[in-house]
Amino acid sequence: MEFGEKLQSLRKSKGLTQEELSEYLYVSRTAVSKWESGRGYPSLDSIKEIASFFSVTIDELLSSEKVLSIAEKENKQNLQKLCHLLFGIFDLLALLLCVLPLYPNRMDGYVSSVNLLSYTPLSPFHATVYWVLFLILFAFGVLRIVLTQGNIQKGETVLSLCSMVLSALSITFLILTRQVYATMILFVLFLIKGLLHIMRLKI
Repeated sequence: MEFGEKLQSLRKSKGLTQEELSEYLYVSRTAVSKWESGRGYPSLDSIKEIASFFSVTIDELLSSEKVLSIAEKENKQNLQKLCHLLFGIFDLLALLLCVLPLYPNRMDGYVSSVNLLSYTPLSPFHATVYWVLFLILFAFGVLRIVLTQGNIQKGETVLSLCSMVLSALSITFLILTRQVYATMILFVLFLIKGLLHIMRLKI
């Protein structure tokens, strides 16, 4: 007997509807329906809850090979989620380019490092480009973290590509305007995001 059939049999033996069982397990009725029809398997935590609720062992519900398969799949998903989360965090760090003293400001024959807000030699055009690029990267980071926390996978690849392209454009603009320190920081963030993207693809 397959897992879905076992679950359905156990549920009916207690006189429960799919909705009542889903409320106990804190999942949607659709999830229970999917499990019973054999279109998917619950997480390990849900399997433990099911076993406890029906007073059966996990081995009675699933074979050890299937449990290992589910565990491996969950580990991969968790690693991918971590990569996405870190990717978003490194996009958030683009805001540091606005607040850290990375820009050389010459006054009275002296050169001091100031943040973007205090950087007076900037033309209005350059200042606007800096702020737009850095704030869009920051917004990408916020969006990535929100999607990751909400387990929403749609659009993640496009978001990663847009972030990498925007980072490359920002680096190019910083190089053209001779901002050495800001370029170095953004380049390091760009490399780390590239490594995270490669790791995610390999998982």
